[in-house]
Amino acid sequence: MQHIDTAYWLGLVITFVLPLVVGVVTTHVTNASVQAVLLLLFTAVNGFLVEYAAPHPDGYSVGSAVIFALVGFVMAVASHFGLWKPTGVARTLQTKVGVTKRSVDLAA
Repeated sequence: MQHIDTAYWLGLVITFVLPLVVGVVTTHVTNASVQAVLLLLFTAVNGFLVEYAAPHPDGYSVGSAVIFALVGFVMAVASHFGLWKPTGVARTLQTKVGVTKRSVDLAA
């Protein structure tokens, strides 16, 4: 049985909580398509960083990074709609910690 490197496990955990990160950096009124693009961007960055951090005898593999990013995006969407949104965790975190319309107006 082949073992999975720590970098991949850490990447999976990060992928699982990325929907919450997107909620914190966006507002309640942010368009869902903008949030989806941010989630895709974050999972892509995570995928490429995980592949970079994982030890490989053959070197860095862009193909593996892309696959990890795509699987990560699917996992992040599933965790958002399967756990974070139905339990109210995403909304609560966004309300208590996230960016508010007022803070966006003050920054402009």
